[in-house]
Amino acid sequence: MDDQQQIRATVQGYFDALYEGSVETFRKVFHPQAQLFSAEGGNSDALDLDSYMNRVANRAAPASRNDPRHDEIVSVTIASPSTAHVRVRDALLPNRFVDELLLVKFADGWKIVCKAWAYDKTAA
Repeated sequence: MDDQQQIRATVQGYFDALYEGSVETFRKVFHPQAQLFSAEGGNSDALDLDSYMNRVANRAAPASRNDPRHDEIVSVTIASPSTAHVRVRDALLPNRFVDELLLVKFADGWKIVCKAWAYDKTAA
């Protein structure tokens, strides 16, 4: 697989982990020192991966409710041989999100090192 395919495969793993609520799958696609950020609704979040995994483990997964999936890769920009930015749309209903994912290519493949999320105000 070329870099574009590998990046898309990593992002598909991210979508699957989000939908299934799988901490194990999230840990495969995120770098262990990843950072996550949001400032939605006046509430700011700055989380390390373990704090985010705690949230995931303690919330109902969309799959457990048979929610429809809303996974979309909006754009992929490969900025260098080792860095990429991916904008995605996804959902934890009733909320729809735009996530900005920064990926770095390590010896074991592309990993998400940073995630920033916001509500998707354009979603129907």
